Amino acid sequence: MPATRLHSTRLLPAQHPSVLRRFLPALALTCLAAGGLAVPAHGTTGAAAPAPGTVALQPAARQAAASFPTWGTRWVVHATPDINSPSVGMINRTSPGQDRITADYQVDTGRRVCEGSACSTFMAHITQPVTGFLTVAAVDIPEDRLPGVPVQSAPQSGSRQQTLQRAAVWLTAKNGRPVPYSQGAHWRGYRQDCSGYASMALGLPTPGETTVGLASRRITRPIPMSELQPGDLVIDARGDRNTRHVVIFEKWNDAAHRSYTAYEQRSPQGTSHRSLTYGLAAGSEYKAYRPLQYGN
Repeated sequence: MPATRLHSTRLLPAQHPSVLRRFLPALALTCLAAGGLAVPAHGTTGAAAPAPGTVALQPAARQAAASFPTWGTRWVVHATPDINSPSVGMINRTSPGQDRITADYQVDTGRRVCEGSACSTFMAHITQPVTGFLTVAAVDIPEDRLPGVPVQSAPQSGSRQQTLQRAAVWLTAKNGRPVPYSQGAHWRGYRQDCSGYASMALGLPTPGETTVGLASRRITRPIPMSELQPGDLVIDARGDRNTRHVVIFEKWNDAAHRSYTAYEQRSPQGTSHRSLTYGLAAGSEYKAYRPLQYGN
């Protein structure tokens, strides 16, 4: 792995005997935005550290928050309980277990994340040392969820806003640069082509649908181009693998609908956010589609 790429230290039991549960690379469970490089952890609170795996209630919130030890290095804290959401900070930036986290609730995302033999669907909402959501895999406990911390259901993953938030992550996910285009390579489980990118933004299962699959009635329905709303798709589902294409509509650029801004995974630039006119010319093979998950 290149030295410039963020990663966690894979600890062995002899190096860190207090790790009771698993030895996972942190970034296999996260997708970074550029902000993750600039927000430092703030260290521990200074309170006496309980033994690994135990829970210490915070005096100011005895029933609402609990403190836990962490392990490994450079774990990313996310903006929402979605591993593809932007980074808002990082814990254990320089050494394993450098930070303790304080969590007031945890979310069962319903999205099973596995690395090796360890799997979890939970992300914890933490208030210290960074506020945001952290995978429970970063916590030095034997369980896959935080003991004694309230569990909430995952928010609806099919909102237009979430689609656009996930789409924006790939603009800076490769050490501050766009994710490269590839029909064969994968980024956090998704193909790095246009349809894999759109599938990621929609929160569909890895490795992603094909362009033809995204245009199918099990995922989308056709709509007039004039009715495009943020998060809808513009798809050319005809031709072969080298001519089919899909982009994610964000907004119209003018009242006359002469162009629009969209997110796009293209060759050779990779992830792009730019003005387009696909589908606006008479007879164009590009058509507008609305993901069924939006419910309208």
